[in-house]
Amino acid sequence: MSLEQQTQSIAVALIGNPNTGKSTLFNALSGVRQRTGNYPGVTVEKKHGTFRVGDKSIELIDLPGSYSLAPRSPDEMVAVDVLLGRLPAERKPQAVLVILDAGNLERNLYILSQVLELRLPTIVALNMIDVAQDKGVTVDVPLLAQRLGVPVLETRANHGAGVQQLREALAHIEDQAPPEYMSPFPPAFREEVAGLQGKMVASEVSAPRYLVERLLLDTSGYLEKELKLGGDNFHQTIEEARARLKESGVPVPAVEAMSRYAWVRETLSGVVQRKPVAPPLSDRIDRVMTHPILGSFFFAILMLTVFTAVFSDYIAGVPMGWIEGLFEGLGGLVGDNLAEGPFRSLLVDGVIAGVGGVLVFLPQICILFFFIAILEDCGYMARAAYLMDRLFSNVGLSGKSFIPLLSSFACAIPGVMATRVIENRRDRLTTMMIAPLMSCAARIPVYVVMIAAFVPQYSFAGGLLNSQALTFAGMYLVGIVAAVFVALVLKKTLLKGATPPFVMELPSYKWPSLTTVGLRVFEKGWSFIYRAGTLIFASSVLVWAAAYYPHNDAAVATWTPRLAEVETELAQATEQAKIDELEAEQGDLEHHIAGAYLRDSYLGRAGQWVEPVVRPLGWDWRIGCATIASFPAREVIIGTLGVIYDLGGEEDEESIPLREKLKSATWDGTDRPVYNLPVALSVMVFFALCAQCAATLAVIKRETNSWRWPIFTFVYMTLLAYFGAFIVYRIAAFFTTTPLVSV
Repeated sequence: MSLEQQTQSIAVALIGNPNTGKSTLFNALSGVRQRTGNYPGVTVEKKHGTFRVGDKSIELIDLPGSYSLAPRSPDEMVAVDVLLGRLPAERKPQAVLVILDAGNLERNLYILSQVLELRLPTIVALNMIDVAQDKGVTVDVPLLAQRLGVPVLETRANHGAGVQQLREALAHIEDQAPPEYMSPFPPAFREEVAGLQGKMVASEVSAPRYLVERLLLDTSGYLEKELKLGGDNFHQTIEEARARLKESGVPVPAVEAMSRYAWVRETLSGVVQRKPVAPPLSDRIDRVMTHPILGSFFFAILMLTVFTAVFSDYIAGVPMGWIEGLFEGLGGLVGDNLAEGPFRSLLVDGVIAGVGGVLVFLPQICILFFFIAILEDCGYMARAAYLMDRLFSNVGLSGKSFIPLLSSFACAIPGVMATRVIENRRDRLTTMMIAPLMSCAARIPVYVVMIAAFVPQYSFAGGLLNSQALTFAGMYLVGIVAAVFVALVLKKTLLKGATPPFVMELPSYKWPSLTTVGLRVFEKGWSFIYRAGTLIFASSVLVWAAAYYPHNDAAVATWTPRLAEVETELAQATEQAKIDELEAEQGDLEHHIAGAYLRDSYLGRAGQWVEPVVRPLGWDWRIGCATIASFPAREVIIGTLGVIYDLGGEEDEESIPLREKLKSATWDGTDRPVYNLPVALSVMVFFALCAQCAATLAVIKRETNSWRWPIFTFVYMTLLAYFGAFIVYRIAAFFTTTPLVSV
């Protein structure tokens, strides 16, 4: 939006408690005219929507759902900064739209009391009025508006009721005077705030009164550090003010809850009437959904359904197959119509393969967020977090980490994106850091090849269990154990902080809004394509360049003369048997040439350079080369091994020739086998723990809005994978009496 357009539109901030229907109202007001991003330096999503009423344009700024405006972290500070106009890249809102749950005004008015202190023109949307009536709650709306001194409009956002009236009211909000609002705090507290502000002005330090008030209330010290009001003298001034308040019977920070809830009780006196009714349907459903056994059983069935849909060959797999087929066909079409050379290779192997590699994940992401949007909008997500909280609290996380981590077993990309359901910043970052340790689908080909080729099959328990299946399951367990270990370390070091008590309001069940679900799926899908896709595409092109150049023809001189002869003979051949024979030889020669080019490429040379580093893991340079090639996408290793062993890049995990090639591979200049059980376990553990997925790292960068966290993830997972593979190789070699590779 241009500066001229901005001056002609009205900026309105939308704020409210979680589970009040805020997202539904935002979508109902703005429709598809939305744009998302991140606020600088934090993980908070920036979401804007616009709509017009007559000749007026209203820009809606959707702030994160919160129970109060009491910032104790950079993420929580965003909402306060936006409302106070302290973010340079964000317009200062000219008004505020506060959404309240009509059935729970006692809690919802707490944040409203803080908003009113900002003295901005305010409108209240009293949402879910129908759900409140079902609970026997009646609200005297005119009296509430009179007590608050601001307009109060009834809405049922999921049905679109009251939305047009709200649009009309927002279009005229500029004409509305700021609310007349008296601070709920006792005189002693207000005097201390005024005194503190006076001392700041004397010290030429400027801060809005609301922040000065919060400075006194925030005993964690975060705000003092955030406002850069350094110096022992100023800290001492604040501590002395708190001490005086304590002596006056106004303890900080308890005074805020006491004062605001007293104001809430006074405001709602005579406004809300409750009559006894039969337990609402939500409460009756919750007797099952939150039951320790029945609720957990239903949750397991539900998650199995979601996981199956995301992971299924018949649901996500079908559109993924279409996308793969589309790009394979496009690559073949372009390849057939361009002359051999670097430009064709760049288009086919770099650009088309890179874009296809991005879009192939789109069905999984859309399906996962389809389910998440439904579960959130109908109110079940809060129950799921409640059920899982006891388990995850053992590692310092909350129950909300469960769904992102479960999703990561299919693919870490939607798993990382799903961490947005976690409000606590430390929990969200910790979950994001361990999500890539869950064994995703891309690791399976590596496990299948290595287990089928090198893990002997023994049966246990009357044939119910066997060694190969246990090894396969063990690789999943390796990731889970490592994730628990990393989460504990992070919560005690880098993301250290008190585990917040798990407090969550269980919203009433309601039918999900199809508009909200559809917009959520579209927004997440587009966000992935636009932001992560660019980084994934760039990394794909870089790997292509490393595998293609220097493309020295001398390296393939052994096979090119014969290939030219075979192509000439093929053009002249008429008998089908001869054509088949020549085509087989042509394919064999092309595989040898592709392998020679790769071994001579910068990527192949890198594999030989890193051999001293990977030898302690029992690996030769070819495994090192394939591992380097698989850092952008771990599943690439199978095709790369196929090229290295002259079988072609189309080999997959079921390829018998590839398994035989691996079994017969020897160290250069010796007859000593490269692969054995310890090496296979070493390779699998490395791939189970390493961050070989540019797409995941790109999404972490997009979600955290910083390069620091994806770099940290890459470094710690690579080191963890290396030392994990080293230990497993040594232990397995000891128990199998396999001679170690000399280093």
